[in-house]
Amino acid sequence: MKIWIDADGCPVVKEAVRVAQEFEIPVVIVKNSSVELSMDEVEIITVESSRDAADFYIFTHMKKGDLVVTQDGGLSALVLSKNGVPIDQDGKILKKEEADFLLHGRHVKKMERLKNKHYEKIKKRQKIDNQRFTNSLRNLLRTYA
Repeated sequence: MKIWIDADGCPVVKEAVRVAQEFEIPVVIVKNSSVELSMDEVEIITVESSRDAADFYIFTHMKKGDLVVTQDGGLSALVLSKNGVPIDQDGKILKKEEADFLLHGRHVKKMERLKNKHYEKIKKRQKIDNQRFTNSLRNLLRTYA
């Protein structure tokens, strides 16, 4: 098992790495070339800056049973198609039966943005949000590791 982190816009990279190290699980961080990140203890892959390049890299290289930390619903659905386990930045673990709903919602939001040019404001993360992610990842790894 590996933990893959989609580092493009991911607020819990350090937390995921710390928990993975507790369980001695290898981590691969995938980021595009515009993201600045340096960590000695993990493998970091830098891909081109094109849209979804990190997502496609992760999907291509991950294996069945790998965990993927991502806030991207499209990547989460792809991960599920390979029998991987996607977990978002809030610690929510997506299940196969939720993938179609998630993709439909993603499409609807995209269409709304195109029509109205309306962008949702994202509320500022709190320490409790990162703690919720950390607890969820630990619980997940206790189950799988």
